[in-house]
Amino acid sequence: MSTDSTKAKPEGNSDRQLAEAILPLVGGAANVTSVSHCMTRMRLGLADRSRVQDEPLKALPGVLGVVEDDTYQIVLGPGKVARITPEFEALVEAEAEAARDRATAQVAAGQTAGDPAGAPRTADELAAEGAAIRAARKERNATPVKLMLRRVANIFVPLIPALIGCGIVAGINGLFTNAGWLPSLTPALAAIASGFMSLIAVFVGLNTAKEFGGTPVLGGAAAAVIVFPGVADVSAFGQKLAPGQGGVLGALFAALLAVYVEKACRRLVPSAVDVLVTPTVTVLVAGLVTLFGLMYVCGEIATGIGHLADWLLQHGGAAAGFVLGGLFLPLVMLGLHQALIPIHTTLIEQSGYTVLLPILAMAGAGQVGAAVAIYLRLRRNTSIRKTIRSALPAGFLGVGEPLIYGVSLPLGRPFITACVGGAFGGGVVGLFYQLGTSVGSTAIGPSGWALFPLLKGDQGLGAIAAIYGLGLAAGYLVGFVATYFFGFSKQMLSELNAPTETEAAVGKGTSPEPPHPGSPEPSPAPAPAGGPGSLV
Repeated sequence: MSTDSTKAKPEGNSDRQLAEAILPLVGGAANVTSVSHCMTRMRLGLADRSRVQDEPLKALPGVLGVVEDDTYQIVLGPGKVARITPEFEALVEAEAEAARDRATAQVAAGQTAGDPAGAPRTADELAAEGAAIRAARKERNATPVKLMLRRVANIFVPLIPALIGCGIVAGINGLFTNAGWLPSLTPALAAIASGFMSLIAVFVGLNTAKEFGGTPVLGGAAAAVIVFPGVADVSAFGQKLAPGQGGVLGALFAALLAVYVEKACRRLVPSAVDVLVTPTVTVLVAGLVTLFGLMYVCGEIATGIGHLADWLLQHGGAAAGFVLGGLFLPLVMLGLHQALIPIHTTLIEQSGYTVLLPILAMAGAGQVGAAVAIYLRLRRNTSIRKTIRSALPAGFLGVGEPLIYGVSLPLGRPFITACVGGAFGGGVVGLFYQLGTSVGSTAIGPSGWALFPLLKGDQGLGAIAAIYGLGLAAGYLVGFVATYFFGFSKQMLSELNAPTETEAAVGKGTSPEPPHPGSPEPSPAPAPAGGPGSLV
């Protein structure tokens, strides 16, 4: 783009048009590693500074100049920068998503085109097929509800490292307190473990505003009202409010309201006074609605969630655990598990732990048991066995995606038998809850063996760990047995255990021959009527 042609653009460009004009001049979405803004400048992290076209960029109507520091800063002016930056971020994400989709399609096409007839599927081919299944399901499931769930996940997932760290510190503190060790240190550990949770609403507010295109600090300011001790002097619905009432749900809605108020102000308030009027109106309106509405309503919702989880496991017991443990892998595959993140966080806020996570973690145990059975059944398929050997340690620690998308899901039936294993493991943990021992986790994220340091409940740590370990053992065992005996048809075993042409040639000491034209092409499972992503 030349400088002259850039200058020819009309002065009346919209915010999105200006963002669209800026993006190619900074090297496109692939060259942008981070986006943020301050009062007057949009600050970009760049992968390759040499790809930026400085002079055409400076010549754009609406760009007041550029500044180079630790980031590349485009001066847009107060008010204007807050409107341009969200548009620019959306364009970057859209281009990046399109590039990922093209790459996935190319990989899938290349794998299909390169499949020689008669060659058994390798682990790489199964992994590619799993990725294609995942991409196809993602495209089919891009409904408004599921897209919203992904945005909710984007709010809470960045908080998981702090939840894990503080949860483990809380567990260490509990151990020291119960044992009477280092009494001078335990108050400090308690402060470290509890500090983040006491202010989690603020972090939720920051992330919510960022995710929905608002100014993060304004979202955090709106959510901070919830945890301010002075709210105890405020009455709403005839009751005194309590600090923290409404929890993370209240913080999420407070920050979301702040985003909408801010965006309305950006449209209506003149740029000359935007820097004063917009923040004031945003925190005032969002704060008042939070105090006199959201805190009470969201507090009631949070209390209801806690009561519902308790009632479900007290009365459902093994049956509830069986259903939850069995359905979690399909939920992960469809992306619907993201809806549980705020529920887990709410339960942790209320009682210090979530009773749902240890049950849901049993799905990973069923997956591990199924993987071991696949390994033993496919003794001659060195490629798949190699994949399982590399992915199994992560599976024991609760990282199941390599096994799901690289092994069990492309094979079809072993995915179902893995779910059966998870169901039995969840049933064991649910049964003990009904008998009076609740097993919970002080943080979300880890599962498998990695969850042991985060366990907490209404009994001693030894009893809770024993119940959780028993659930894992049940998941491993049933997942293994179900997959070993019911996870393969005779045709699947014959095809998947057939040696490759190269292996056969090596065994005979000769060069591999081309495949026979009439030889059938093996596949991991018969293609169901519903398409490659169907489960049979």
